[in-house]
Amino acid sequence: MELEIESIKEMIYVVRGQKVMLDSDLAKLYEVETSALNRQVKRNIIRFPEDFMFKLTKEEHGNLKCHFGIPNSNYGGRRSQPYVFTEPGVAMLSSVLRSEREALVNISIMRTFIKLRNFLVMEQDNSNKISSLEIGTNKLFKVVFERLDDLEVKLPSHDRNKLKIGIKK
Repeated sequence: MELEIESIKEMIYVVRGQKVMLDSDLAKLYEVETSALNRQVKRNIIRFPEDFMFKLTKEEHGNLKCHFGIPNSNYGGRRSQPYVFTEPGVAMLSSVLRSEREALVNISIMRTFIKLRNFLVMEQDNSNKISSLEIGTNKLFKVVFERLDDLEVKLPSHDRNKLKIGIKK
């Protein structure tokens, strides 16, 4: 049971400079109620320090809803701000949620995080290569223009009254 990486990637947001997933999105993927997921996490809260999981502020939640179209949950919306899980937090969920489906979903989510990380590394590497090419090209152009300027100074100006070489008619 391989989940589509693209569908999981759409559920990953950046909050406080970290890639995170909402508790409700994870619950959907695991096919459990959000409250059941959060209950399991609260029973094992020692496994979820602040860098693994944190609660969004009202402002952060509002920004997600506004920018990414995060829907309110059914039946009048959430009564509290959602929890979000960072990559290590999602990995830790596998120790709390034990069904086969949850394990397979977790594998797909972890693969998605890895692909995103690899993509960002490749993008940074390409950006560095482009910058170094740009610097090298600028240096070469500077040398070419300096040489052209030197040649312009060294070459005598063209004299029209000079004796022409060739056959006279």
